[in-house]
Amino acid sequence: MNNRKIIKGYKTLISSRFNVDTSLDKYKDGIIYTLYSDEFNALKVGFAENDRVLEKKLSSEALILLDIKKGKKKDLCLLIATLKELGIKYSDNFYFKYSGSLMKHLSTLGWPIGKSLYKQRKIKKELVFA
Repeated sequence: MNNRKIIKGYKTLISSRFNVDTSLDKYKDGIIYTLYSDEFNALKVGFAENDRVLEKKLSSEALILLDIKKGKKKDLCLLIATLKELGIKYSDNFYFKYSGSLMKHLSTLGWPIGKSLYKQRKIKKELVFA
């Protein structure tokens, strides 16, 4: 016979101080975009609530719109966190120094980058019959 003990008790939760943003703004639909600054050879990624907000940003700064798509502010937060984990540095307002590796990471992560600055390599496999 097995001698098993049944232990009764209650688990307690330990409170911690995480800075959790509970605002619903992160889950609001909008536009995620990529802009390019020819003057600084830099990319700017961002989120806009609607077309008018994006147009205002474009008119106030000398930036070229590379691409846009529907998304959420949460997508921008996840992108920034992922790029930070990959060791890619950025300055204020999410400006990144342009590089081929940055464009590759953005493309892999599904961020809208357009086709004007980055052309994705297509790998073709050929079958050779003997």
